[in-house]
Amino acid sequence: MREIQLRDAKANLSAVVDEAMEGRPAVITRHGKRQAVVLSYEEWERLSHVPTFGRLLMAAPLTSDDLPDRNRAGLRPADF
Repeated sequence: MREIQLRDAKANLSAVVDEAMEGRPAVITRHGKRQAVVLSYEEWERLSHVPTFGRLLMAAPLTSDDLPDRNRAGLRPADF
């Protein structure tokens, strides 16, 4: 992914957007630090709909028979 300084991105915004729409996003830097990313709306939508790990776990088709019984034996001795 290419990096472009903020002042150059301002001057060439149409070209930066066109490139992002063609699948070539750009990182915008300010004072040498990465500040933002320009990518196509289509790519942003795809990335924003990725489920979190927690949602994936909650959506898993598990029943109570799928999980092992809980060990209620208490604490195990630890050797230090």
